[in-house]
Amino acid sequence: MKKSYIRKKKFYHRHIGSSCYEINNMLKELKYSSIRDFINQTVPKKIRLKKKLNLPNSISEYQYLNHIYKISKRNKIYRSYIGLGYKNTITPSVIQRNILENPSWYTPYTPYQSEISQGRLEALINFQTMISDLTGMKISNASMLDESTAASDAMFMIYQEKMKKKQIDNNYYFFISDEIFPQTFFVLKTRCFGLGIRIINDSHKNFKKKYNNKKIFGIIISYPSSLGEIYDYTETVKYAKNHNISIIVSTDLLSLSLLKPPGEWGADVVIGSSQSFGIPMGYGGPHAAFFSTHEQYKRFLPGRIIGISVDKKNKKAFRMALQTREQHIKREKATSNICTAQALPAVMASMYALYHGKNGLIEIAKCIHEYTKKLEFLLINNINSIFQVNTFYFDTLRIKTDFVNEIKKISERKKTNFRYVDKNHLTITLDETTSKKDINHILSIFYEAYNKNKYKKIKYRIKNTYDEYRFPSFLKRTSNFLKHKNFHKFHSENELMRYIKRLEKKDISLIHSMIPLGSCTMKLNASSELFSLSQNEWKNIHPFVPKKQAMGYYFVIQQLKKYLKEITGFSGISLQPNSGAQGEYAGLMVIKHYYHSLKEYKRNIALIPSSSHGTNPASANMAGMKVISIDTTSSGAIDKNDLLKKVKENKDLLSVLMVTYPSTYGIYEKDIQGIIDIIHENGGQVYMDGANMNAQVGLIKPAHLGIDVCHLNLHKTFAIPHGGGGPGMGPICVASHLKPFLPNHPFQIQEYNKKNKKILTISSSPYGSPLILTIPYAYIRLLGPYGLKKCTEISVLNANYIKKKLDKFYNILYVGENNAVAHELIIDCRIFKYSTNIEVIDIAKRMMDYGYHAPTISFPVEGCMMIEPTESESKEELDRFIETLISIRKEIKEIEDGKFSKKNNVLKNAPHSIEDLTQNKWIYPYDREKAAYPLYWIKDRKFWPSVNRIDDGYGDRNLNCTCI
Repeated sequence: MKKSYIRKKKFYHRHIGSSCYEINNMLKELKYSSIRDFINQTVPKKIRLKKKLNLPNSISEYQYLNHIYKISKRNKIYRSYIGLGYKNTITPSVIQRNILENPSWYTPYTPYQSEISQGRLEALINFQTMISDLTGMKISNASMLDESTAASDAMFMIYQEKMKKKQIDNNYYFFISDEIFPQTFFVLKTRCFGLGIRIINDSHKNFKKKYNNKKIFGIIISYPSSLGEIYDYTETVKYAKNHNISIIVSTDLLSLSLLKPPGEWGADVVIGSSQSFGIPMGYGGPHAAFFSTHEQYKRFLPGRIIGISVDKKNKKAFRMALQTREQHIKREKATSNICTAQALPAVMASMYALYHGKNGLIEIAKCIHEYTKKLEFLLINNINSIFQVNTFYFDTLRIKTDFVNEIKKISERKKTNFRYVDKNHLTITLDETTSKKDINHILSIFYEAYNKNKYKKIKYRIKNTYDEYRFPSFLKRTSNFLKHKNFHKFHSENELMRYIKRLEKKDISLIHSMIPLGSCTMKLNASSELFSLSQNEWKNIHPFVPKKQAMGYYFVIQQLKKYLKEITGFSGISLQPNSGAQGEYAGLMVIKHYYHSLKEYKRNIALIPSSSHGTNPASANMAGMKVISIDTTSSGAIDKNDLLKKVKENKDLLSVLMVTYPSTYGIYEKDIQGIIDIIHENGGQVYMDGANMNAQVGLIKPAHLGIDVCHLNLHKTFAIPHGGGGPGMGPICVASHLKPFLPNHPFQIQEYNKKNKKILTISSSPYGSPLILTIPYAYIRLLGPYGLKKCTEISVLNANYIKKKLDKFYNILYVGENNAVAHELIIDCRIFKYSTNIEVIDIAKRMMDYGYHAPTISFPVEGCMMIEPTESESKEELDRFIETLISIRKEIKEIEDGKFSKKNNVLKNAPHSIEDLTQNKWIYPYDREKAAYPLYWIKDRKFWPSVNRIDDGYGDRNLNCTCI
């Protein structure tokens, strides 16, 4: 019997936008007879694979959904009271349905083009307002990768600021409280090792009396502590302030509904996670961490800051402030390497706050606190010889008992997880899902452990103490928060749903048109790949549960590692880095650990060609390396003469060459292996940025080139959605000699480096953001080896088709062998500035009127555009995009010919909002149709920017990062 149509239909026919007929037409346009002939002439022969990838054959979407559902059942959902920064939470259905599962929210890119990103920019400024209000600080950014990374970036920020002001030198220490989360301690330790910063790890109670003779530049403390205690830090803060020691506070966001915010008792930086605001645990992520501080640090603040500005008509508008594309401009002088953050989880957390409002958050926090008090009362009054250690607490009890082993055995049998601190202590952390039934269940475990018989449900009546708190009265919150009207208007589902829809209509995403951003790979995020994100068996697992409770995750993780090693050719892999830039940093730290194991401590030079990815220099700086730039030739290739010169000058100090392949100039360098040989012959390692891996999969293996370590952008090549600026994943792959130095985690020591005493920890959870790892797993299983290779071939074909169509109208800046490009190309727009005063930004803004997000502008070359179409776009869509750029070139020609002035023309006035088109008086020298409908097909698919061109300078001069 023949297979049904649904079963036999190959997924790559759905994923690849063009039909076979359209592909053949593009090949004819390029004068090639077949895709094989085309690839043979485009990709250097000596580096191409000779055989197909050893991966499972593709399966249909129907088969995959059945497959992943069966795997999910291997995950066991226990009641988890482990805490450590991760809690059960309730995601309001209106948020799950309309944001998490909505391509209008999960397919946009980071909002660099503000005029077509007003919706998520408003949502993110709501997030910043929420964080600033709850923490009591003046300024907040639009999310961090995770809590531990936020802590290390806070340490780095105050260190940089004090070094710049020459207030400290390299002899200063950083003090880490011994009651912060263990994972945060190890991430901080890794960062300090890279920068050469010495640390002190001790109780904050010893801060003043034991270390008053030490030079200390900063301290991090926890509020509440990782064990649940709420301390009075008055003396610690007083001593720190008197000695110019900056104070970082790691806090629980929900607790600040009841507790006095750190900003009111002396904190300089407040960090933490917004996971408890409706974001599922997901075995560790993704979650939006937060970072708030004083205005004095605004120029040093890591990550993205959303600010308020005005458009050309003086209408309020939102934009990314200060740091926009800063790594690509400032390179090694950038304040951080953050490119991808956690925009989508941050939007969800902000909507959670809008939905509940101030009073709702207080009630949730009170309810959790009340249940915690009740549990303490019942344990102490019903169990003999048990002691609750915490004097003051919010949601966590620290239990001292001689029956830890018995409790552990019984709790496992009863499908319950506690945190076991040592042989005599455990902690219990409650959350917003805790009920009276859960309290009785916990009691039954202790009762059985102590009394050796089954627990009988206790009928208890406790005096109502709802407004009495188990923390000092002077630490009770008295200040107001969430005062802005947005936090008072959307408490019904109808109102929140309509608000979400109003915002999403302001943003261009992949539901509208292709997003041709170079080095960003905005491909299809197929629906079948995303279903797992909403399934309980994937989203409701704590990251530190025993392995046997997460066997579904373990299977996916192990298989994904195996697939990615096969795709890249490497022998080792870590999935811990949860962004591409974090992958860069992780790879460099692996190299640093490797050299330290060889006692070659002086090797700290990173050679970085100008054709490398923009975050590379910032990552090298974070790893404590000195950056030396390598020139490129006029053809875009690495200048071997300059490379040889700088290698010889720094032979004994050389650590690494960082390359991007194909380069960000859009070419396959034919002599890449020769370049790698030069580095290896002089004792260095070679790191490859995986930003352009979409031009390699199935055709090239980086390890076969001689690369030592590379990272992969799973949110680019392997179809994790960009989410409007995150989440992402940046796992690193390494050669065998670097495998022992891969990242580790205090809660999950890997077998391959148990003997390595130096634990390299990059992220809060062992696998970064495991919930979204199901997406690249799905991508690989659905495409199989043939489909993966086909995607690479078509992505390269699409770029060359665009090149061919545009080269009569624009100068293509760089080409490789046979006049071909890789999967992206750069068009030179600099000439227009001299002839018409039209700059690349004007072209970007005009593209909005045509319904397109601009390609990457002014990177890697100032005044140019970098275009990457991906394999998911159809020839029809490519043709519309090509027609758009040709039409804009004709509009520039009209200015060159004097038809329109250099100051008042359709490009300088772009984008044109609907208010422009509907005003009674038309003030422009061209008609309304030219402004709004320059091509016939735009009327059927018109996207209206909600604002006119935004004044970037005004926004930076008048920085405001909260709702007003």
